[in-house]
Formats: sequence, C-alpha cells, structure tokens
Amino acid sequence: MLKIFSHYFPSHVLQQVVFDALVLFMAVIFAVAAQVRGGAVDWRVIVPSALLFAFAMILLNSAMGLYRPAEGERSTRTTIGRVLISIVVSIPVAFGVFLVLPWNYFASEAMQISVMLLLGLVLLMRAMVNRHWATSMFAPRVLIIGTGADALTVERSLGSPMRSGMEVVGFYAVEGEDSVDVDRGRVLDCKDLLQTVRQLRVNEVIVAVRERRGGVLPIRELLDCKVWGVRVLDLSSFFERVQGQVRIDSLKASWLIYGDGFRQGLARAFVKRCFDLAASSILLLAALPVMAVTALLIALEDGAPIFYRQERVGLGGRVFRVIKFRSMRRDAEKDGKPRWAVSGDDRVTRVGRVIRKLRIDELPQIFNVLKGEMSLVGPRPERPFFVDQLAQEIPFYAVRHCVKPGVTGWAQVRYQYGASVDDAIQKLQYDLYYVKNHTVVLDTLVLFETVRVVLTGEGAN
Repeated sequence: MLKIFSHYFPSHVLQQVVFDALVLFMAVIFAVAAQVRGGAVDWRVIVPSALLFAFAMILLNSAMGLYRPAEGERSTRTTIGRVLISIVVSIPVAFGVFLVLPWNYFASEAMQISVMLLLGLVLLMRAMVNRHWATSMFAPRVLIIGTGADALTVERSLGSPMRSGMEVVGFYAVEGEDSVDVDRGRVLDCKDLLQTVRQLRVNEVIVAVRERRGGVLPIRELLDCKVWGVRVLDLSSFFERVQGQVRIDSLKASWLIYGDGFRQGLARAFVKRCFDLAASSILLLAALPVMAVTALLIALEDGAPIFYRQERVGLGGRVFRVIKFRSMRRDAEKDGKPRWAVSGDDRVTRVGRVIRKLRIDELPQIFNVLKGEMSLVGPRPERPFFVDQLAQEIPFYAVRHCVKPGVTGWAQVRYQYGASVDDAIQKLQYDLYYVKNHTVVLDTLVLFETVRVVLTGEGAN
C-alpha cells in the first residue's frame, strides 16, 4: 500500500497536495469570517467542516489528474485543461457537499459563491506554481550508477525535475562498461562512491547496470550507501516505483518467483470479489439510463443486434464471452479474420465513435463482473487469436492471466489504446505491476483515474 501511495504522491507531489489542502482550508475559514463579520462563530463546527471540504477537493483533483505531470510540447495546455475540468467538476460537487451537510454557516448563497471563487483561484494557482514546487529544495537528488544505454533510459524516464520531482546529479562510471551513452559532461570524475554520495547530498542511488558479475558493481560501496541511509534501487524496482511498470527488458523469472507481491490468496480474492459486487451494482444502477439511451441509438442507426459478444481469454487462460455495446458495423469482420482496431477505423459507426470515446460501449461488461467472469479492475481481456500471437512474441505474457480481467485497468488509465504488438508490450508492463500489487486501494485509485480518462477522452479509439 505504501508503494502505491508513494507512486501517486511522491515527495514533490505531496508538497503540492499539502499546499493545496492548506489553501483550501484557509479559503473556507476566510469565507466564514467575511460572512459573519465579527459575529459569533462556532469554530468547533467550522474547522472540521473546512478540513472535510479540503479533503474532498484534494480527492477530486487527484481523480482529475491534476497532480500528474503533463508531458510533451503541449504540457502547458494539458495542465490548463486539467485545471478547467477540475473547476467544472468541483463546483457541483462542492455545492452538493454544502447542501447535504448541516453547516448553518454555509447556507447563504453568497457564502457558497465566495468559496467557489476561492476554489477556482486555488486551482489556477496550482497551474502557475507547479513548476516552483517540482523544482523545490526538497526534490530528491539521484545518482545513477552506469553510463550505458540503461543509464540513459533511466535519465530519460526521470526527465526534468518538473516532470518527476527528482534531480539527477550525475552518473557514476563502473569498471567493465565499454560504452558511454549519456552526456560525458555529466559523468563524475571520482572513485569513492560513498564520499561522492555525501558530497553531492544524494538521497537515492539507481543501479543502471545489468551485468553484476566479475566485480563490475561496487557492491561493498553500495552496501555502505544503504547503511548510511541512502536508498538503493535496481532497474526493476526503479521502473516499478517511478513509472508504475514492471519492465520486460529488466525482468528475470527469478525476480517473479522470489520477489514480493504476486500473492493470490483466498482472503485477497474474497475482498476483491466483495468490492466488485458492491461497486458494480452501484455502477449498474447509475448507468441504466445511459445504457437504455445507447441501446436505442444503436438500433436507430444500424438496427439489431444491440450487443456484441466476443470470445476473450480470462482467469487461468479460460475463454469466456464478453458483452459490449456494438460500436462497429454488422459486417466489420465478414471475412472472419481478427484484426487490431486502429485510429479512425472506418468500420466504426457514428454512434460507435461517441460511445467508444466515452467508454460507454464497455458498460454491459458489468454483467460479466456480476457473473464472476471479470473484475471491475484488472488487465483488459484479449481475444484468443491475439493471445496466442502475443504469448509467442512477448516474455511473461501469460502472467497477466493469474487474475481476472477487468472492465478498466491500470494499463488503460496509464497508456493509450493498444493497437499493435509494441503497444501490447507497453501495456503488459503496467498489467504486471497491477498483478504484483493489486489491492482494494489500487482498484479504487484506478476507478478514480477512469473518471478522468472518460471526461478527457484520453486514449480513446
């Protein structure tokens, strides 16, 4: 659980969360003080109410992806878009909070409007100060062991301090590495690892060297660093913690056998099943009107059938029939040959494009969840034809079948729609992380992230 929490809220993000919570809390306190204008105030009611309001808004902002780094050339536009979506969603939620909870001081409409304006100001401030917090003095300082291709991959994965909240101080060369793929100007000219760690105030050491035999790695010095209090990570642990992946290219079968996680006990299965039944029942009741309208629109545009049943591979490699709203023409695979869905697929109907973008076509799979064939959260089930192909080309692909497939999943909220073998490899790395670490907490976080994906249309195809 701590690993999952630290992935969502590393130190620099935790600073942002605490800052936002304090400002939201003070916004409510200020609004109450302005409303009563020196009158009597029962702060025993106001303070817990303000704390609850701040906590609810932080959860909502997290679900909207406000604390996730925006990457690429459009990062500023992405950040502003997330802020605007968060404001739009936060306002009705906050009004609902004011109406449900018996807070006499929040009964005034002027009071509610003032808090909403302050909420919008806080979220806009988040977009402006994000760079400042990410590059703050509290960002962990990282030293990378190695200078080869793996070291370069680690550096690129971390990116800028604004993106990862971690500052790479340099690279420590080890004996036996022939190539220098990183910037030579950042390779440290030193021999004593522990002394270097102390001088540069390093908080974390990442070992980006695959070959560990023949004295390639300074094992004794790494042990000294760990005893000194510095965290030491190998490649697999680094990618798991920072990117929420179990990387195929840094994975060995022994790590799967002897490593932590991958526990599939009866207690874990029972808790997950209870969670699935409760959450899917609530979701089904809430989604029935949307499903009824969708069925009508599909019938009007392209006639029957409304639903589409297709064989998929589930738990233990067993085949079952998944249920979805039909989003393609009835003759989409008239030649009987399965094919990947691609962007702009001309087989998709007009209604199908909309329901795919909003993920409405997946809603009938709730019935698969209630039957026990699927879970609400888990790896997406693939067709047997593609499973046979991918299992031959991708190592450890069958590991994803040791848990039930899901309507949504960790890979779905972290990666775009998969339409090739390369995409399947990327998604498998997220699926392995989920299989290794899945808990009710992670399932809940994935459901929150799914709300953001649906609202923003990320990864739809």
